[in-house]
Amino acid sequence: MIRRGEMSVHIIADFFGVKAELIKYAEKMKLLLDPIVFKAGLTILDSKYHQFKPFGVSCIYLLAESHVSVHTWPEVGYMAIDIFTCGDEEKAFKCFELLQKTFNPKKVKKQVILRNYYKNLPKQEV
Repeated sequence: MIRRGEMSVHIIADFFGVKAELIKYAEKMKLLLDPIVFKAGLTILDSKYHQFKPFGVSCIYLLAESHVSVHTWPEVGYMAIDIFTCGDEEKAFKCFELLQKTFNPKKVKKQVILRNYYKNLPKQEV
């Protein structure tokens, strides 16, 4: 049995109707995303951003808890979001809530996957 606070949670989300000026450029995205990841209580090990020409961004945060990635298509107001955390599942949901509040999409499609299969697998020699 998995106790609360010990889940691996994978949130996959699509944000539709996001204002293009928020998601066009890597510099702006970093200013918005760094505080979100921090406020969610996640531990950033590294982050990388790629600026597409003329606009659009892909970024990933490597976390002690796993990762957060975001890909944008500002020409259609779309963001693809992936949040995967191990341990305290509340951090993943807090990150999602802050993303939704910050980017204010008109429509959201979200899937939540619990990924704890590894907890019941037999140990191997390493």
